[in-house]
Amino acid sequence: MKDQKTMFAFKMDSAVAERVKSFCRERGVKYGFFVEKAVVEQMVREELKEDILDMKNFHDLELQAVSLEEYLKKRRG
Repeated sequence: MKDQKTMFAFKMDSAVAERVKSFCRERGVKYGFFVEKAVVEQMVREELKEDILDMKNFHDLELQAVSLEEYLKKRRG
């Protein structure tokens, strides 16, 4: 079964759009495929930045962490 596709319209600076179209034309890449891939890659980068920020923010809490065994002992009473 093929992936379903949907239209997704947005405004883009005309100079950027022309650069993308030219880039794709020169390399034989479909415009829609290129833009879709670029969006997915940017989302991955943004998610990675969020993960790194979370790791940085929670680093200090690591010193307060307890082992799973210790946690389970406290829960059991």
